[in-house]
Amino acid sequence: MTDTGEGRTLKGMTWDHARGFDPMVATAEIFAERHPGTTITWEKRSLQAFADRPLEAMANDYDLMVIDHPHVGSAARSGLLLALDGTGHDDALATLSRESCGPSHPSYAFGGRQWALAIDAAAPVAAYRPDLLDRVPTTWPEVIALAEQSRVVWPLLPINALMCYFTLLANVGEAFGRNERGADPGTGVRILEEMLAVARHVPEACLSMDPIGASEWLACRGSHAYVPFLYGYTNYSRAGFRPHRLRVADMPALGGDGPVGSAIGGTGIAVSAATKHPEAAVEYAVWIASAECQRGAFFASGGQPANRLAWTDDECNRVTDGFFRDTLATLEGSWLRPRHDGYMPFQDIAGDIVHACLTGQQTPEATVRAVNDAYDRSLAQ
Repeated sequence: MTDTGEGRTLKGMTWDHARGFDPMVATAEIFAERHPGTTITWEKRSLQAFADRPLEAMANDYDLMVIDHPHVGSAARSGLLLALDGTGHDDALATLSRESCGPSHPSYAFGGRQWALAIDAAAPVAAYRPDLLDRVPTTWPEVIALAEQSRVVWPLLPINALMCYFTLLANVGEAFGRNERGADPGTGVRILEEMLAVARHVPEACLSMDPIGASEWLACRGSHAYVPFLYGYTNYSRAGFRPHRLRVADMPALGGDGPVGSAIGGTGIAVSAATKHPEAAVEYAVWIASAECQRGAFFASGGQPANRLAWTDDECNRVTDGFFRDTLATLEGSWLRPRHDGYMPFQDIAGDIVHACLTGQQTPEATVRAVNDAYDRSLAQ
């Protein structure tokens, strides 16, 4: 593949939220200024479409794609993405690996190749209203007690319910998928019972709520004070974004080792194997993942960095009321979910199964069996 360097126009696809779209537009403008003749335009799709739309539906239409790391198993098989190692930036990739916030950077490596670069880091953390809560829970029994006082909101849309199930399993030292099995049956039942102990005391709306909805509820109302698990959004910790500013804290622990096992999420930037401008696309991807951009233009335009140097940056923490430092331990101790080819369909199925348990449609015992069976089938594909 060759790159002429003249009149290059690259198209990118990201997700429809200020955190997902605005930083891409801002960084594309800066990159164009530094590289005359190169233009990068960004389009966006809904958060649900971002999670559901397969790479096959995008790779032929876009040069750059913002993706979830669980897609990399499929990407490695399909050949739809350009492997970023061996493109002349291996020293920069080694630096990004050292600067990774938790497993963000390695989450996009699969089969010995690097398929994307982490640009956004998130994992289930706690959020709260400091004007309504004097003491933040650090253990799950404390969360249950607060829920019994009707002070807890918890986003339990199927995918989020599944991530909480995964998080608590990993927190007690029984990570899902260990040794190519799902969950230990006894431990899985225990985790679901612990989740039910909180879920039965939260508003019914939580069962169809995502992390954005929970953040909006907490920031715009005065009825509840705390969320035990949600993928954090720095926007809500920035002054003036909503009527009330949220603070965040490390995830509450059920196990004895503190805030470990949170199911890491976030996003990475990938390059289509079909791009006609691979050199420019890779150069942009490496730059946007760098500490310079992450704690500079990317953060300033509303992004939530994946580079650890941004998470420890004084200015990034000042603007977000300590968002990064207050949850860094959770990110550093986070858990990387399975990413094999076949995982994504399993995730959709398993989320619905766990959600059915939380709505009283299925017993914890039957739920654990059904999730484990679905996982076994995904490995066999």
